[in-house]
Amino acid sequence: MGQAIQMLGAVIVLAGFVANQRMGLGSDAALYLLANALGTAILTGCAAVDHELGFVFVEGVWAVVSTLSLIRALGRDRAAATA
Repeated sequence: MGQAIQMLGAVIVLAGFVANQRMGLGSDAALYLLANALGTAILTGCAAVDHELGFVFVEGVWAVVSTLSLIRALGRDRAAATA
């Protein structure tokens, strides 16, 4: 089951990356940032369970930065919608 969860996290991150590189989804788009935040959060949890501290650090920082960027993007989108 753990491998399946890891694969889910990886697929989510990679889907955002492919959409960015091949389909023109901007790296500041909420969907791209959501994929990064969700996928890396899953991978961080898996790495923590397995006591892989290096991966916890990398994926954890990635998840935090993506989440903060997502919050900023959603605020920007909300402000643009009300303007």
